[in-house]
Amino acid sequence: METIQIKRLREDAVLPKRGSAGAAGMDLCACLEKPLTIEPGTLCKIPTGIAIALPNENCAAFLFARSGLGVKHGICLSNGVGVVDSDYRGEIQVGLCNIGREAYTVQPGERIAQMVVMPVCMFPLTETGTLDETERGSGGFGSTGR
Repeated sequence: METIQIKRLREDAVLPKRGSAGAAGMDLCACLEKPLTIEPGTLCKIPTGIAIALPNENCAAFLFARSGLGVKHGICLSNGVGVVDSDYRGEIQVGLCNIGREAYTVQPGERIAQMVVMPVCMFPLTETGTLDETERGSGGFGSTGR
């Protein structure tokens, strides 16, 4: 069985873990010396205190917002979805933004994001002058209806 290797970069780093047996994502926690307040309309980068080594080049770790932070407090990932490539060995950091109306304070050890490891397709690219026709064609942005 392949595993994900995890390195604690700081003593107080909390290792990722799933909240339940069926959880797809592993919670990532803030590795902070003291609470950090995110004011409305601002961005910040939160360290997790961990680095990982994924089992092979055919997978990546994707960082997603925690639904409770987004729905209750307006805290979301600053880049939508974070991508940790299979060959990255640095500290995982989470970019957060506050789109809410009130300041939010992140506590040391607080769960701030979830990490889902998924396969990725590493297909080679071939430049072409034409693409295969489909019924949909180039319709986008709601062109298939509501």
